[in-house]
Amino acid sequence: MRRGPMLLTVFTFLTMLSGCASQQEQPQLSRQETGAAIQNAQETEAALRNETEITAEPKEEEMIFIEAIPDITESAAVSPTTTLRPDWSSYFDGLNGAAVIFDPREPVFQVYNENLADTRHSPCSTFKIISSLAGLERGAINQENSSRPWSGEGFWNDDWNRDMDFPTAFRTSCVWYYRQVIDDIGPEIMEETLNELQYGNCDVSDWEGHLNNNNSNPALTGFWLESSLKISPREQTEVLERIFGSSSRYSQDVQALLEEVMFLPESSDETCRIYGKTGMGKSGGIVVDCWYTGFADMDHRIYFCIYLGATPGQNVSSARAREIAVSLIKENYSQSGSGEDK
Repeated sequence: MRRGPMLLTVFTFLTMLSGCASQQEQPQLSRQETGAAIQNAQETEAALRNETEITAEPKEEEMIFIEAIPDITESAAVSPTTTLRPDWSSYFDGLNGAAVIFDPREPVFQVYNENLADTRHSPCSTFKIISSLAGLERGAINQENSSRPWSGEGFWNDDWNRDMDFPTAFRTSCVWYYRQVIDDIGPEIMEETLNELQYGNCDVSDWEGHLNNNNSNPALTGFWLESSLKISPREQTEVLERIFGSSSRYSQDVQALLEEVMFLPESSDETCRIYGKTGMGKSGGIVVDCWYTGFADMDHRIYFCIYLGATPGQNVSSARAREIAVSLIKENYSQSGSGEDK
């Protein structure tokens, strides 16, 4: 009997156990079945040695076959995340909205209106956090001289009708400035950044924003404004933790610049410093998406997102979303730091 075919069979079997075969081809074996199969393989090898009167020690590569077999009962460790569902309806006063606060220490999510919190919407101007990040990291925003000239076109927001630098553009949420920054970044780099951050659906396909039915001015439209890009409130908090958390891959200098423009001084004090960005989007002239998302520093850092959707008969605005965020954080977190609903 020739040893080659039999060894090939043994090797193929052991390879399947070690994970080299495709997922579809791997058999689901119990530990008992695996042990029996290994014993059979060893007995077959011994019989072959007797038949061919081989007295030498087994070759090194044959021994590796057996030693390389993994413990198939071992599983990868998964970090559990707890979701708590406090009743924060009093903060919303009848508004159609959701709240998410993420404390990465536990880790634990506190979520109000979970269905809405896990539904994706256009990020609107909260996306300026991401475009600023990509622009600073990739050089589309010059840290030493970030000014861009105003074209002279009159925009509906008077604050935009002037030359703009990065801090002013962020704080006034100037769309024409960020339209230029995003074009300088380009689709390939932007999509790469979104994939790194796992940012919602990562869809920049409507780059120029033709899907936006509220504005046709190319200086004021884009994939992040009621268009192809979507993200949920829960995902917003996860993305912020990837940018500003302890495991961030982004430079400390860039994080510091972002924190500077996101800082909300009028609602911060020595016990609680709040950072964030508003966002608002319309469809057919009606406000449909309002956001305030960011983080708060107390004895530790938590990440938050407040989302408000269209509500008949109610005034929905990003300013209202910011008010809710500040009240919720200060009344439930800044004093005790426990994250327990009061």
